Amino acid sequence: MAPDGDVAAILSADHRDPFSFLGLHSVQPSGRLVLRAFLPQAKSVAVVDRATGEVVATLERVREEGLFAAAIDGRSAPFAYRLRLETANGRIDIDDPYRFPPVLSDEDVQLLAEGDHFRSYDMLGAHPLTLDGVAGLAFAVWAPNAVRVSVIASFNDWDGRRHGMRLRHDCGVWEIFIPGVGAGELYKYEIKTPTGVRLPDKCDPYAFFVEPSPGSAAIACDLSRHAWRDREWMQKRSMEDPRRRPISVYQLHIGSWRRRPEDGNRPLTYRELADEAVGYLDYMAFTHVELLPINEFDFDASLGFQPFVPYAPTSRWGTPADLQYFVDRCHQVGIGVILDWVPNHFSDDPHGLRSFDGTHLYEHPDPQRRKHPATNTLNYDYGRREVSNYLISNALFWMEHYHIDGLCVSSLPAMLYLDYGRHRGEWTANRFGGHENLEAVDFLRRLNEKAYERYKGIFTIGEDNSGWQRLSHPTFLGGLGFGFRWNLDWKRDTLRYMSRNPVHRKYYHDELIHGATKVFDENAILPLSYTDVAYGRGSMLHKMPGDRWQRFANLRAYYGFFYGHPGKKLLFMGDEFAQEREWNSDISLDWHVAGEPLHGGIQSLVRDLNHLYRSAKALHELDCEADGFSWIDCNDADQGVVSFVRQSRDGSGTVVVVAHFTPVARRNYRVGVPVPGFYAERVNTDSEKYGGANIGNEGGVTTVDEPMHGRPYALSLTLPPLATVILEHVGERP
Repeated sequence: MAPDGDVAAILSADHRDPFSFLGLHSVQPSGRLVLRAFLPQAKSVAVVDRATGEVVATLERVREEGLFAAAIDGRSAPFAYRLRLETANGRIDIDDPYRFPPVLSDEDVQLLAEGDHFRSYDMLGAHPLTLDGVAGLAFAVWAPNAVRVSVIASFNDWDGRRHGMRLRHDCGVWEIFIPGVGAGELYKYEIKTPTGVRLPDKCDPYAFFVEPSPGSAAIACDLSRHAWRDREWMQKRSMEDPRRRPISVYQLHIGSWRRRPEDGNRPLTYRELADEAVGYLDYMAFTHVELLPINEFDFDASLGFQPFVPYAPTSRWGTPADLQYFVDRCHQVGIGVILDWVPNHFSDDPHGLRSFDGTHLYEHPDPQRRKHPATNTLNYDYGRREVSNYLISNALFWMEHYHIDGLCVSSLPAMLYLDYGRHRGEWTANRFGGHENLEAVDFLRRLNEKAYERYKGIFTIGEDNSGWQRLSHPTFLGGLGFGFRWNLDWKRDTLRYMSRNPVHRKYYHDELIHGATKVFDENAILPLSYTDVAYGRGSMLHKMPGDRWQRFANLRAYYGFFYGHPGKKLLFMGDEFAQEREWNSDISLDWHVAGEPLHGGIQSLVRDLNHLYRSAKALHELDCEADGFSWIDCNDADQGVVSFVRQSRDGSGTVVVVAHFTPVARRNYRVGVPVPGFYAERVNTDSEKYGGANIGNEGGVTTVDEPMHGRPYALSLTLPPLATVILEHVGERP
C-alpha cells in the first residue's frame, strides 16, 4: 500500500509527483482502491463518503510522522470523499486536496507555454475557487526547472511536506487546489532544485498582496469584491482620444504627500489619500494623478523603482481594496490615474524572482546583461516568451483590476541599449552588430499593441533621454507604440534658461525656443517631475535667480509659459505652491507655506492655469500637431520676449501667449494676430492675486488694423516684468 521509496520521498518533501501517490488510486493489477494521506496533525483518520456521510474506511498510520493508508473495500471506482481527523484540538472533517482534478485547462496550458496568455494573472498565483462544489484556493506557479514545489502557509504550519504540487509538464507550471482555505491566508512556495537544494522560500510572483516588510509572504486576495462606481468615467474614457484631451498630471509620491505627525509621522493610506488628495486635485483642476511606483518593493530609498512583487500594491499604504477605492474616487470626480510602471528590472531579494527555480528564470542568463549597471537589481530576460508574457500581463492586470488609465515607463535607455552604463568589453553587440536591445524593443512594441488593443482610451508614456526616434509613433509605422513621450530636452533647456540672470538671457535665447522646433516629432508631455527637485537639484523656486520677489515672479512666468506651450503637462507635488526646500521622500510636503501670500499666489496661478488649459480647446486639442501652434515672434532675444499662437481644430477661440523674461515693464508691445476682435486677458502671471505687481491690460485688448509679424492685425500690449500673459479671442468686447 505504501512503497518505501515513495514514503521516504513524501516524508523528506522530495517526492516529484505527490499526486501519483497521495489520494485515492487504483492499484494494479488487482484494481483495488487504496487511499494515502499525509496528515501529521492527525491522531487517527477515517474516510467519509461525501455523498452519504458514511464512514467507509479507517486509515492505518504507516509512519509515525503522519502518513496514513488503507485499502477501500467494497468500492471499485473513485468517489468523492472527505477525511475525518481526530486531532489534539478535537474532530474535524476536511477535503483531501489530492482527490481534485487539475486546475489549468488544456487551453491555459497551451497559452502559457506559448507566452500568449495575457490574462495569466487569472490562472497563476492564488485564486479563490469552487471545485466540485468545494470552496478553496487554487495555487499555480511557473517553475519549470524545479523538481518539487509545495505550498507552505499558515494553514499547514509552513510544512513543505503537506501540500506538494502537480507539475504540468507542457508549460512548467506547478498547481494544486487546496480546499477549505480562502482569502487572507499567508503563503509561500517551497522549491527544490534538481540537485536537491531547497531554495529560500519564495513569494508568489503573482501575489496580489504581500505582508509588510520584513516579512515576504504573499496574502491570498480576492480582487473581485470591490463594487466599482466609475462606469461613467470608463465609458467616457473609451470614446476619447487622449491626444485631443487636456492632460494635466499631478505627480504624487504617496509616502511623502502628507503625513500624520500625531500618529508617529506615518504616511497616509490609500483610503486616507482618497479622502484628502482627491478633493485637493479636483480643486486644483488637474486631470490626472500619476503615482510613483506602488508595486511592492523592499527598499524604501528606491521610491518603488526596485519592484519585489509587480502584481501587489505595497502594503505600506494599505490593502488592494483600499487602492481600488482610491482609483474609484478619482474617477468619480473626473480624475484619471497613471502609474509609474517598472518593467526595467527587479529586486535581487532571495525571496523574490531571483533564481526563482534555481536557474536564471526571470533574469537574463547572460552575466553581461543580468545586472542593472546602476543599481543592485536584476534585468528581465525580455527574449524569453514566458517572461515577456509575465510583464505584459502585469501591465494589463493594473488596467483590468484597478481601472488604471495610463502607465509611465521610466529609464527606457536602460532597456533599449545593451551598452547602457557599461564600458567597452562589458557588453556584446546584437546580431546586427548594433547596441540596441532588440528583445526589449520587441517587448515594448508588443506591450503597447496589447494595451491599446484591449483597453480603449488608456495611454502609455515613455521616458527617454537618448534620442530614440519614433518612440510615441504606432508600431506599424516603425515606432515603439507609446502614446506619449516625456520631452526631456524641453525641460532641460528651459530650466537652464530660467536659472540664468535676466541680463544674460538674451545670449541663451535658443534654450527657450529650441524645444518648439522638435515638440511635434513626438506626442509630447512636458514633465516637471520629481527628478527636478531631488538629488541635490534644489526646488523649482530655488532654480530661479534674483531676490525673493523676483524668484517668485520668474517661477510664475515660467509656469505661464509651460501651460501655454504645446504638449501635455506634468507637475510634481509641492511645485504647485512653490515649496522652497528640496523634496525629501521621508517627510511631508511643507503644506504650511501654502498659506503665505507668495506661495498661495503660485497655488492660485496653477489652479487658474489648469482651468484655462482644460476650458480653452486651443490649448489642448492640437497639443501634438503642428497645426495648433505658430510663432508670432521667437527672435526678440534682446527684450526677452517670445510670443506664439495656439489654435483649436475648428479655428475658434484662438489663444495668444506672450512670455516676458526680463525685469522691466514694456508698454505698447505689439504682436501680430490672425483674427480681429477682442482678446480677453485670461491669465496674467503678474496679477496681484498671484503675488504680482498687477501690471497688465485691464482685462483684454482689441486689435488694431495694422499688419504685424506677417499677420493682418495687431495687439498693443503692456507686458509686466517677468510675466506671461495669455489672451483668448472672444470676438466682441464684453
